[in-house]
Amino acid sequence: MTVEFAFKKSPAYRVAYITWKGPWSDRRIQQKFDTLLAWTRDRHLRTGKWIFREPAERTWEVAIEVRGTAVPTAPIRLKTIPATSVASVVFDPDVVSSEVVYHALVDWLRWRRRDGKVRSVGGYREVYDGDPWRDPKVYARTDVQFAVRR
Repeated sequence: MTVEFAFKKSPAYRVAYITWKGPWSDRRIQQKFDTLLAWTRDRHLRTGKWIFREPAERTWEVAIEVRGTAVPTAPIRLKTIPATSVASVVFDPDVVSSEVVYHALVDWLRWRRRDGKVRSVGGYREVYDGDPWRDPKVYARTDVQFAVRR
């Protein structure tokens, strides 16, 4: 499998989201996504992208893009993630290790900063086209994005 890094414009997303603090836990991330999914189904909302990110150290956020009008209920909130320029890589974690891809993307961006092609690099996020735990095709197209300022 070939892994290619690219700069692209990520669209704005209107999302329902949950945040929490603590150690990283795949099981907890999946539980939070399941909570969001149940909430969207109860309100008959159409869903889009699934987004996982770390907005601050040891602070986690899961979000599902929602289409339609909704009123937030605790612990679920609504917000719009603004459109932004990102450095992106789409890969299959079963073929290429996530650790290798993250490390390579960080190094690639470091060299782009030295070359003057990137002014600054922000936080990362993982973007999925659906549920990565229940759909192997979605998991096979994991999109890791770092916000960049060019």
